[in-house]
Amino acid sequence: MATTNNPVVRAVGLTKVFRDFWGRPKARAVNDIDFEIHEGEVVGLLGPNGSGKSTTVKMILGLLYPTGGQLSVLGRSPRAVETKREIGYLPEESYLYKYLTAEETLDFFGALFNLSKEERRRRIDQLLDMVGMAHARRRRVGEFSKGMARRIGLAQAMINDPEFLILDEPTSGLDPLGCREVKDLIMNLKRRGKTVVVTSHLLSDIEDICDRVIILYGGKIRATGTLNELLTMKQETRIVTPELPPEAMKKMLEILRANFKDGEFSVDHPHRSLESFFLDVIEQAKAESVETAGAVSSGQIAEYLSADDPAGAALQSLLDEAKPAAPAEKESAAAAPEEAEVLENKIGALAEDEPKQEVAAAVPGADEETRRNLEAADEKLADLLGKNK
Repeated sequence: MATTNNPVVRAVGLTKVFRDFWGRPKARAVNDIDFEIHEGEVVGLLGPNGSGKSTTVKMILGLLYPTGGQLSVLGRSPRAVETKREIGYLPEESYLYKYLTAEETLDFFGALFNLSKEERRRRIDQLLDMVGMAHARRRRVGEFSKGMARRIGLAQAMINDPEFLILDEPTSGLDPLGCREVKDLIMNLKRRGKTVVVTSHLLSDIEDICDRVIILYGGKIRATGTLNELLTMKQETRIVTPELPPEAMKKMLEILRANFKDGEFSVDHPHRSLESFFLDVIEQAKAESVETAGAVSSGQIAEYLSADDPAGAALQSLLDEAKPAAPAEKESAAAAPEEAEVLENKIGALAEDEPKQEVAAAVPGADEETRRNLEAADEKLADLLGKNK
């Protein structure tokens, strides 16, 4: 993990010149820029089309070689395999194999990072739930809308639990609820100490989540700094109060007119953002248990991305699975007491190092989903007890 003394990204005199067939300079996409990105920051990389954003990102990823200057990522060359293992990348367009299911897609990317089959399955379950796609895990991604494919792309960017994420237009194609969930996710990752670079043309999204921005134009950095430094209008003062009675408003206007000419000040009621209003409407609908066929997120970050105590989180997950399911959540609610009894027996067996028994035989007549849940809980518990011995 990078430290404050060793920036996650450090660029000095970074330059990229594209040349034509004859080797003649065709375009100077990035022109001698210096910047640093530190651990735990969320940084917005901004600029109009052709400003050098994508070229800079590709050099950070090691996909393009700089023409000049120095560039290090996580204290190493961007081209080093060790560096790439610790990076998660969401490209502007989600290029996914359309004949693979959502589950198979994440399993494929997890295998690229040499994750074990058990670890891949655990992370896939958590990620699909986190991005609201658990119900579509066995659908081919070629059938997905742009927003649904975007959610799977976001999940694949985090399958390796990266220290450094680069998210290119992460909210593109998402509905307002999905946008809010992605922004909440980024803030959760920041609280865990992850470093995130976000590029977006939706400046309101950048304003919501970024600590600092770097604005490019013509391959040069034209402005950089924290949002507070760049956006605070020190030449103006705003006072916000509860609604004033007429007499108090009249006195306040008299004071303002005595100190300012007409037209130099304005008085109105503040507006909430449309996003805030929209999300309140959706939350109210959820509270009323209104059904929807769209993506439904758990609202929780994946365990392996957030848990400070993996063993404790695994145990809590196991205990949750042992609770009887509500009829609305599980059709086979009648099997819940049997599941709890089986789990209780298996806890005792594993604690005494007894041989593992077949789950399928433990609950006669259990449906396929019940068997899978018991098998997964059994493996989690065995892994937990093994780690804590």
